[in-house]
Amino acid sequence: MFKVLGSVWALLLGMTLIMIGNGMQATLMGVRGGIEGFGTLQLSVITSAYFLGFLVGSRVTPEMIRRVGHVRVFAALGSFISAGLIAFPVLTDPYSWTVIRILLGFCLSGVYVTAESWLNNAATNTTRGKILSAYMIAQTTGIIAAQGLMNLGEAAGYFLFVVPSILVSLSFAPILLSATPTPAFETDKPMTLRRLYESSPLASVGMLILGGIFAAQFGMASVYGAEAGLSVGQISGFVASIFTGAMVFQVPVGWLSDRLDRRLLILGVSAVGAVSTGVGAFLGVDFETLLVLGFVIGGMASPLYSLFIAYTNDFLQIEDMAAASGGLVFVYGMGAIVGPVATGQLMNVVGPHGFWLFLAGLFTLIAVYAAWRMTRRPSVPVDETGAYLGVSPTGSPVALAAAQEWYVDTAEETAEDEAREV
Repeated sequence: MFKVLGSVWALLLGMTLIMIGNGMQATLMGVRGGIEGFGTLQLSVITSAYFLGFLVGSRVTPEMIRRVGHVRVFAALGSFISAGLIAFPVLTDPYSWTVIRILLGFCLSGVYVTAESWLNNAATNTTRGKILSAYMIAQTTGIIAAQGLMNLGEAAGYFLFVVPSILVSLSFAPILLSATPTPAFETDKPMTLRRLYESSPLASVGMLILGGIFAAQFGMASVYGAEAGLSVGQISGFVASIFTGAMVFQVPVGWLSDRLDRRLLILGVSAVGAVSTGVGAFLGVDFETLLVLGFVIGGMASPLYSLFIAYTNDFLQIEDMAAASGGLVFVYGMGAIVGPVATGQLMNVVGPHGFWLFLAGLFTLIAVYAAWRMTRRPSVPVDETGAYLGVSPTGSPVALAAAQEWYVDTAEETAEDEAREV
């Protein structure tokens, strides 16, 4: 494992720094927006703007890379990110913040596409799974570390906006100065949404709903905290607990995924998410309880992303797995755009606990739909399902495509082993 990490440490370090910067600005939006007097609905639109830019960037960046190359695209987008982070405390009106967030989403998506292309190029069939797991840990660790840095300054000042700008700028050095060769950039033609739905209705619908859940967690948790009267330290602790749970629960959920009917596991994980968010919505919570609930809901939402990918592949031919990634990313992105706005509207009507009500409703939808789908067709025998690989929802389509390559390699190796045994 150490030998594998030694070949990509610069990329992982750079991406960790980028995720620290991204995690800080995501939390800062809710805190500073409240100080500036922005309404809940305005902040939800600003949050959704990031995911709109991210989805557009994931589709436009590949063409930019083909035209001018990885290095130029990476450096150009990085400079825009640093400038955008600095612009937040200067242009303090919701319209400017919406435009900046679209820009940041677009640029960060492009940076992820570029860096993940390098990362995937550095992987081999035997190391790809380990590298992707290390990448997921680096991303999540960066977001968690960002919450600790939130306590180093005042949200009403400039310091907390300058720090992520500096970190993002510094992140380019280890990536661009590493010895990793520039890869040839290729993308698979995405599977149509209709064919994706026909292959796996549960994963298609589930990914759409999950996009709303994750975007609400990532973007609206700080807005909820500010409206609920939490301090900056408590808000950052709450957000950190969400992503800590996301990282910790990947292992047990992955272990169960390879041993149970995945639809039953999806149902169970969603039901736990619905119950925990229901507690937050109806019982009222103190800070210590918030930390526990954040840990649980993060631990339920993030593994669902990997579960839906693995479940989709159970119904695909090996040659179709890579193409499915484009459709999965698109439906997830559409849900992520709608999620924060819907959360903000609900919070605007019923108050801060609308955050929990929205999440509870979406988790319940996934659980109910999974239960219904279990009555529509027989399950795939556990010994015929593919392996589970933890993938972070914060990555770009390239990370998912790399995961699909790992699924293909694993499936081909399994088929070869079975053929030799016969």
